[in-house]
Amino acid sequence: MHDATIIDGSRHVSLDEVDPASDGGLTEDEASRRLERLTDELRELQELMFAAEANGVLVILQGMDAAGKDVTIQQVFRSATAEAIRVKHFKPMTELEEKHDIFWRAHAEVPMRGELVIFDRSYYEQLVMPQVEGEASERDTARLAEDVLAFERILINAGTLIVKCFLHLDKDEQGRRLVERMENLEEAWKISARDWTARESWDRYMTAYEVTMNATGEPDAPWYVIPADRPWFHNLLIAETLVARLRGHRDHWLEARDRRAQKKQAEAREAAPDEAAS
Repeated sequence: MHDATIIDGSRHVSLDEVDPASDGGLTEDEASRRLERLTDELRELQELMFAAEANGVLVILQGMDAAGKDVTIQQVFRSATAEAIRVKHFKPMTELEEKHDIFWRAHAEVPMRGELVIFDRSYYEQLVMPQVEGEASERDTARLAEDVLAFERILINAGTLIVKCFLHLDKDEQGRRLVERMENLEEAWKISARDWTARESWDRYMTAYEVTMNATGEPDAPWYVIPADRPWFHNLLIAETLVARLRGHRDHWLEARDRRAQKKQAEAREAAPDEAAS
């Protein structure tokens, strides 16, 4: 397994430690074969979680524009059980949402037990953007980070497994992707003028993300920094990270599934007509 860089509060992690162009020493063909096996295992684990209804899984994807969040959703979760997975794309807050706390819209979207939910962006935007725009002091950021930890602790205590991934993209690679997107009519609907203006604040974004992740990473909900210049490698790394987090719950889910099955089996037998029961 190729480990992502983990931010869990045990030490301060600088984004400079992570090479966005890393490929883990693999070729694209090797990574594709490994990803195929992992998506099969991920489907098995997700189906088991769905049957057990003991936990939910929240996957948070953050990163700059064109970092590959959509590619991750399409490739890593392509074999997922459709009835037990949802994707929530968070756009800028509406006027109504801005009148509530930053978790108001997110709380309604978190997974039920048995469900896997992917957040494409999240409430973390409300920590990062004020720092980038110079509207938040260090004290403001620290206070809001404490609120995030408290919110995520509520979810964890309710049985939610939280997997937070930051797709770390090189600035030049982002520029190349934005040009490619802009010039391709089939992809141009994804781009906006804001994508280009945001690049002018690239260093402030990197600083804000680094501050935010170090303030909100903890052992039960760490951040995983994923090199994102090579989509085939970042897909593999996210799949490996997610499967590694879920594997440890397999036995618990098997037991919970069997308990549910036994209860439903008894109820069904009691309600079944004599010819079915025989």
